[in-house]
Amino acid sequence: MSTENLHNDDAKKKIKEMAEDIDFTMMATNLKQAPLHMVPMSTKKVDAQGNIWFLSNKNSTHNQNLLNDANLHLIYADKSDMQFLNVYGMATISTDRQMIEELYSSTDDAWFEGKDDPNITAISVKPTEAYYWDPKNNKLVSLVKMGVGAITGNQPDTMDFGELKP
Repeated sequence: MSTENLHNDDAKKKIKEMAEDIDFTMMATNLKQAPLHMVPMSTKKVDAQGNIWFLSNKNSTHNQNLLNDANLHLIYADKSDMQFLNVYGMATISTDRQMIEELYSSTDDAWFEGKDDPNITAISVKPTEAYYWDPKNNKLVSLVKMGVGAITGNQPDTMDFGELKP
């Protein structure tokens, strides 16, 4: 595994690339108490400032938790492509109709009564700390390298890992 820490614009670019590519994350709120509250969320976009955006119901448990404590943890995992992203951040809940309209798609009809549903909120997450694991090669090459490593006893260098400092 090779360590490659990324900073500023490079970190924001990596967060955008991975969060939008993986799409679904587990959002953990209520971080000061066990058990954590965790829900799957679909990433709507990552903006130029590196903020990660979601749509959510204003009456949801995670929205209520974020009103009490804006700290959250996002865990992205795509085992088929062996990509992983771990983000700690601060959330802001917005009812800005223009942003909600920008983020809304027809797939959101499963959760809301259309884009004008009065219960829709947009959650913006500003990453404060993030880490990533990303394969250096495609899945087939990585599997071959792992196989060679198993035969030779040498640890294969198949992944980039690093801290992201936006």
